[in-house]
Amino acid sequence: MPLPGRESPVLLLGPLLRHVDPVSATVWVETDRPCEVEVLGRSARTFAVGGHHYALVVVEGLEPGSTTPYQVHLDGQRVWPDASSPFPPGRIRTPGRPGPFRIAFGSCRYATPTTVDLDEGIPPDALDTYAEQLTGQPEDEWPDALVLLGDQVYADELTPATRSWLSLRRGRPAPADSQVADFEEYTRLYAESWSDPAVRWLLSTIPSSTVFDDHEMIDDWNTSAAWRREVTREPWWADRIGGGLASYWVYQHLGNLSPQELADNATWRSVCEHRDDAGPALWAMAEAADADPHSTRWSYVRHWGEARLIVVDSRAGRVLDERGRRMLDDDEFAWVEAAMRRAVDEGVEHLVLGTSLPWLLPHAIHEIERWNETLNVRHVGRPLGRLSEKLRQAADLEHWAAFEDSFERLGRALVAVARGEHGRAPATALVLSGDVHHAYAAELVRPADLTTRVHQLTVSPLHNQAPHPIQVGFRIGWSRWARRLASGVARLARVRPSELDWAKAAGPYFGNQLGELVLDGREARFRLFLSERDGEGRERLREVADLQLSAPVAAEVTGRR
Repeated sequence: MPLPGRESPVLLLGPLLRHVDPVSATVWVETDRPCEVEVLGRSARTFAVGGHHYALVVVEGLEPGSTTPYQVHLDGQRVWPDASSPFPPGRIRTPGRPGPFRIAFGSCRYATPTTVDLDEGIPPDALDTYAEQLTGQPEDEWPDALVLLGDQVYADELTPATRSWLSLRRGRPAPADSQVADFEEYTRLYAESWSDPAVRWLLSTIPSSTVFDDHEMIDDWNTSAAWRREVTREPWWADRIGGGLASYWVYQHLGNLSPQELADNATWRSVCEHRDDAGPALWAMAEAADADPHSTRWSYVRHWGEARLIVVDSRAGRVLDERGRRMLDDDEFAWVEAAMRRAVDEGVEHLVLGTSLPWLLPHAIHEIERWNETLNVRHVGRPLGRLSEKLRQAADLEHWAAFEDSFERLGRALVAVARGEHGRAPATALVLSGDVHHAYAAELVRPADLTTRVHQLTVSPLHNQAPHPIQVGFRIGWSRWARRLASGVARLARVRPSELDWAKAAGPYFGNQLGELVLDGREARFRLFLSERDGEGRERLREVADLQLSAPVAAEVTGRR
């Protein structure tokens, strides 16, 4: 009970159910003041950052394959779930139950439906619609995990409501192209995005795993050495990247860590030692992480029985020197490869890699990115190199294909797994990605001597839209004639060809969308849902693809109305 004369603390955001394994879970909250947070008999004191208060409660002693309803108490008073809530009670569901394991995934969620102008023409929010849909389904049909693959907030594309808030905070009108500037303004983005009632319930009940992409910091973040030289000269950059990385650590990365990783994490230990003002510890972490990617590892692993998720940071740890460009530095890549080998050694049936940027792109776009990188490397510092750099930044040519060494190295690692070089080959190796504002599935078809089926599954956006020219470009990018043309251009530039080849199995699909993996033993399916409004204006998800990923037969797609 609250002390006499003292108001009760208020739950501002959360609870978010984050890391869940067979015997433990972590629950994240934001409150309006310092307090003690209790979940299932386990408690944690809040820590303060810039006048905001957070807690991460570690719940241990759970049973594998169990379902445990939970409540949140602040200073002994129940604050979650609200007695009047129309949503089912929150619960922690640990891996190990019989039946299929379901993973929902997607990326790129621009705020919430209530904060976006109708004249923007953005289709229904797929995550919001998905949450509403789940409340009417049996619990055994709910996903076991939610993987959000970047752009959970947009620091450089603000809603009218946030611009109004910025105008009040800054004491002057915020123009249409305003961007957030520091940690305090980042907190507004998370409050706007995660306060939506349906999504708030979803995040309280389905364990979430996240990774950042560029818009959480700034568009084109770490595209190239030239981009970085330009942006770091700006007087506002230090506050922007510091606020972006510190807020990402608090709101997202902290919940990605297991209890053991929390115990070993130097930043978390420092935060716990300075709960009354953890800001300086986070500013120091952010400054070091931006200057030296080795200082913070944003990649991590999720253990889900027969499935293993390895989430790969494809933004913060890039090596940008033109003559040694890497998506990941050598230490980080070695860590990813070791995690893949451990997964195989431990007998997983499905190896899942999460990376915000697609590994396998439409063929023509892949060839263009390789051509552009080749020209940049060959002509760095000269007029053609400068022109190529301008094209790279203008056209966002900075996916795995634009980091040729890393693209091929990831391919070699996946091929080694698929050939059984590290032990019994899993049934599938799946790369989940977002970013490109359309959905598709592609399968590796060369080399052909693979026991494991290797797929790229791309789903984006959850709540945004692709302008019509972008849609046309991606449709063309998958066409045979565009591939031939782009390949011809690449050959003229003497671009080194890849030993890998892939075939589109489904797509492209445009609109707001959400993907589901259904894993059952060695069987795997990919389901894709698009959001829409029916004839009466009600929002719903329509299944547009159901793709068998594991059967040794030609892929088939079932279209549904």
